[in-house]
Amino acid sequence: MAGHTQNEIVIAAPVDLVWDMTNDVANWPDLFSEYASAEILSREGNKTTFRLTMHPDKDGKVWSWVSERETDRDTLSVKARRVETGPFAYMDIRWQYEEVPEGTRMVWTQDFAMKPDAPVDDAWMTDNINRNSKVQMALIRDRIEQAAAEREPVPTLTD
Repeated sequence: MAGHTQNEIVIAAPVDLVWDMTNDVANWPDLFSEYASAEILSREGNKTTFRLTMHPDKDGKVWSWVSERETDRDTLSVKARRVETGPFAYMDIRWQYEEVPEGTRMVWTQDFAMKPDAPVDDAWMTDNINRNSKVQMALIRDRIEQAAAEREPVPTLTD
């Protein structure tokens, strides 16, 4: 069995701002609450290889892994995968963006399988990813919408 998740959110901000903020991997610790650091290891064209390190879990364990991410601005899509898979047999992620009347729809699709000796199974990880994606997407939405509001010109009395 393999795991599959798909989560989405609409962000009341222009697609260019959503794209720029969510693809600035070096600043992910300011965008996501779960990452303590994001270290860029290499950039080649539209591909970025990076190390993510999470904040310690409830047992004090710090999880870290290397991923690569390839952006395609023309199709408003990103393909990513874990290079250091840890407990995963594989982890592939697709981010898709779409301009909608309310702003930008962002969709995360994750396909994965846990290794046989992983501490959790595919069903547990599917539930965990679905639960956590909703939390992180809401946080990202709020932070991008705040950035969008700060960029809007303030009307003056002469306008």
